[in-house]
Amino acid sequence: MDALNDKSKWGTVGTHDPSVFKDGDMYYVFSTDARVGGPATPGIQVRKSKDMINWQFVGQALEGVPTGAYEWTGANGLWAPDVTKVGDYYYLYYAASSFGKNKSYIGLERSKSIEGPWEDMGYVIKTEEGDKMNAIDPNIVFDKNGDMWMSYGSFWTGIYIVKLDKNTGKPIDSADKGKNISSRNNSVSGAVEGPYIIYNDTQKKYYLFESYDSLSKDYNVRVGRSDNIDGPYLDINGNDMTDTIIDPNEVGNKIMGGYKFGDSEGWLAPGHNSVLKDGYNYYIYHHIRTEQDPNWFYLNVRKIEWSKDGWPMVSPEKYAGEKEQKISKDAIAGQWDVILLAKDNNDIIPSEQYTFKSNGKIDKDNAKWSIEGDNNLTISLSNDEEHRFECKVIPAWDWENNKSTLVFTGIDKKGLAIWGKMSK
Repeated sequence: MDALNDKSKWGTVGTHDPSVFKDGDMYYVFSTDARVGGPATPGIQVRKSKDMINWQFVGQALEGVPTGAYEWTGANGLWAPDVTKVGDYYYLYYAASSFGKNKSYIGLERSKSIEGPWEDMGYVIKTEEGDKMNAIDPNIVFDKNGDMWMSYGSFWTGIYIVKLDKNTGKPIDSADKGKNISSRNNSVSGAVEGPYIIYNDTQKKYYLFESYDSLSKDYNVRVGRSDNIDGPYLDINGNDMTDTIIDPNEVGNKIMGGYKFGDSEGWLAPGHNSVLKDGYNYYIYHHIRTEQDPNWFYLNVRKIEWSKDGWPMVSPEKYAGEKEQKISKDAIAGQWDVILLAKDNNDIIPSEQYTFKSNGKIDKDNAKWSIEGDNNLTISLSNDEEHRFECKVIPAWDWENNKSTLVFTGIDKKGLAIWGKMSK
């Protein structure tokens, strides 16, 4: 209990809806006012790290809920912040609302230091009951021309994107609440939120990451991509992320969901991510909950690999400083715990044991594997070409068993993701 009350010992504990910003050689995470074991202190939690592994709790960015946000929403805390930098100023965006209501407020603070103090710049977008959108979960993105945009939204009619004025950090047209770029069917309560868009200059495409379903039960992260920042965003099967007609679990590439390796404790509801491009590498920051007590939530950072077709694939293990390197064929032979991240099952999915034999076969019907280049692993689970997974195999730290290991992450032609961790 002492650790719960001593914020200096929190580290990654209690991080919800993390947003990453790299400032010089320091990584900062801003996150929702949330806490295990008691009421949260309002004002946006801030953590920092020099290695993305060890995190120090800095404190609250603000001294409570800004006046305008409180007067509009009555919120007791702030949600889902996002930080960017324009010229000499850092812009801190945040959301104020209450569960189940869309009388909401996205506000803006600015500072010449990432650790503050922050100056209140008022609201960016407000929504009220009866509006079709919900003004929470802001994410700032710059397009390939350097223009500034904000995606936002949660439930109701989904995710929106609006163009901003760099000088003010607010919509160019104050009456413009943006264009819808993602939505879900009412059969799942329209459950999509936490948008985060990046531009991959290698692929020349924009990627929309977002979270589906319930934040404490079956959260999972989906991705679509587009040639244009304002969409349409399509998944690997060509489904538009705004499609509310087909099965809602079929839309979007599912890149992360609840999982359990072997006999270790499982993890559930990973989601509300941000994405960092650091040099040539990409990392996904997200929160995740424990199987035994979902009240506990933690910050995770994972490396993103990219398929040959330009789709993101997330590492099955938290980042521990590993780097891509050449993996020999002999290193692959052995026993693996393998998880297929089924789109229609967003609870904890347990692993199955696969034996990868040195002759390129797997102890499953017609299954085989091969490796080419430095670390391109191909897994075929049947003679059907659709069950052929293009994977990357990388070194990793096995956090469940406290040892080094190999992992792979991959995707098939229909967008089914596969994870594997070598067990022996």
